Amino acid sequence: MPEFGARPARRGWRWLLLVPILAPLPVGLYNRLEPQLWGIPFFYWYQVGCAVLAMSVTTFVHRMTRAGR
Repeated sequence: MPEFGARPARRGWRWLLLVPILAPLPVGLYNRLEPQLWGIPFFYWYQVGCAVLAMSVTTFVHRMTRAGR
């Protein structure tokens, strides 16, 4: 259940969730083949990196904002 009376310090961590949302948006930044990592074009490993970033940030924010544990 969401805490409506949550302290602002706990709610502040939720702003970090914008990072994995905004990272894949500028397609022009990663729409290229070079540099390659083990023969995999940059486009693909950037997308995998964004997925790992999203999992990490979501886990971190969850742990920082869960109530009373």
